[in-house]
Amino acid sequence: MTSPLTTPASEGRWTPRLWGTLLVLCAAMFLDALDVSMVGVALPSIGADLHLSTSTLQWIVSGYILGYGGLLLLGGRTADLLGRRRVFLVALGVFALASLLGGLVDSGPLLIASRFIKGLSAAFTAPAGLSIITTTFPEGPLRNRALSIYTTCAATGFSMGLVLSGLLTEASWRLTMLLPAPIAVIALLAGLRLLPRSAREENHGGYDIPGAVLGTASMLLLVFTVVQAPEAGWASARTLLSFLAVAVLLTAFVLVERRSPSPLVRLGVLRSGSQVRAQLGAVAFFGSYVGFQFLTTLYMQTLLGWSALHTALAFLPAGALVAISSTKVGAIVDRFGTPRLIATGFALMVAGYALFLRVDLDPVYAAVILPSMLLIGAACALVFPSLNIQATNGVEDHEQGMVSGLLNTSVQVGGAIFLAVVTAVVTAAAPAVPTPQGVLDSYRPGFMVVTGIAVAGLLMTLTGMRGRRSLPSVVVARSTLEGARAERVPVRD
Repeated sequence: MTSPLTTPASEGRWTPRLWGTLLVLCAAMFLDALDVSMVGVALPSIGADLHLSTSTLQWIVSGYILGYGGLLLLGGRTADLLGRRRVFLVALGVFALASLLGGLVDSGPLLIASRFIKGLSAAFTAPAGLSIITTTFPEGPLRNRALSIYTTCAATGFSMGLVLSGLLTEASWRLTMLLPAPIAVIALLAGLRLLPRSAREENHGGYDIPGAVLGTASMLLLVFTVVQAPEAGWASARTLLSFLAVAVLLTAFVLVERRSPSPLVRLGVLRSGSQVRAQLGAVAFFGSYVGFQFLTTLYMQTLLGWSALHTALAFLPAGALVAISSTKVGAIVDRFGTPRLIATGFALMVAGYALFLRVDLDPVYAAVILPSMLLIGAACALVFPSLNIQATNGVEDHEQGMVSGLLNTSVQVGGAIFLAVVTAVVTAAAPAVPTPQGVLDSYRPGFMVVTGIAVAGLLMTLTGMRGRRSLPSVVVARSTLEGARAERVPVRD
């Protein structure tokens, strides 16, 4: 259903209510990123206060990823079927309550449970919020501008979370858990007044309960297996059996979706080459950045002896560059198209990661670290909004939630998988007798893997640029009551 707010937007005028709608959605995206980055800096204080082991502390991070990555497909389709506004607001309320719980508990298991619930709620707010934007703003320059602002809030939230966590943890780690609660409540109250209402999808085929169960179970088990693999061992019987179970569940999921009259994920949408490249690009983009951020944080705090706040400030130029460029990216997409921007962004990312390989035990920040941060910041400013635009272009309103959930799943699964891979590579290269130089040498293979992931993303993007001048047709899948069919339409993505 097209929102009533689409009319003023389509005429080129953004009313105050339209701006308010976008700000509410941006607040939720900001909170998701803020929450991810803030907890990392606070982990040592949490462990000391609650007497938690290192393996238990890992689950404070992994619990959020498990809930988020495991339920995104279900969250996206639920938004389509039950109404985007309703799903978004309910999930945002749950996020606020879980934030309050996380700041008040005195038990490690309860804190992990609150983090899982927050991840679960984010799995519903993220695809619902993105689909509200794509159904409110018409495809083209106006949607591109809205999406560039929206996705910039993620980078801004991540960067601010690092700094705020460094400041708040000095007083109490509980403040880092509590901070999102009042912001979420304010966004919830504003959303009740501003968010457009959308009708439930006409669902004559019924609800895909088997697909929902299989899809959610396979994603939960995949994320759980990847997170636990470095500890259990990649070649251990437990890990191998878990991956086998994931393969069985995914196979069953695909078979169910091919036969379901109302699938959780309509596989025909992946007939579009630009859609596939957007999904795989999201995997490579976020997977490489999460691995880089993890290794760089260890390098700065463990080897250089920098404080949490000092480390956060070192990352700040990248986030600041993204925030400053937010209003410009949409116009650049309109002029050059998403494939060129994604390719340019991946090239900048590769250069930034490669330059960082020069670091040593006594780096000059302005000459060694800062150039890498600026290149990576420029890459994030170009790639992330462009991936969102490319994934949602040419998709009908009633499937925007499904595609949004698929894209966010690619982001989270990519981050989980490649972080585990980078961790395993670094662990394998760790010296028997740890010395500063030996530890730094063990980090370098990890940085090389990160660079290789970005190179793979660049090469994959370049495959979609052949013949772009003639703007050839791409397959955009469309669903009908009789079944899924493919229609060829000219699209510039």
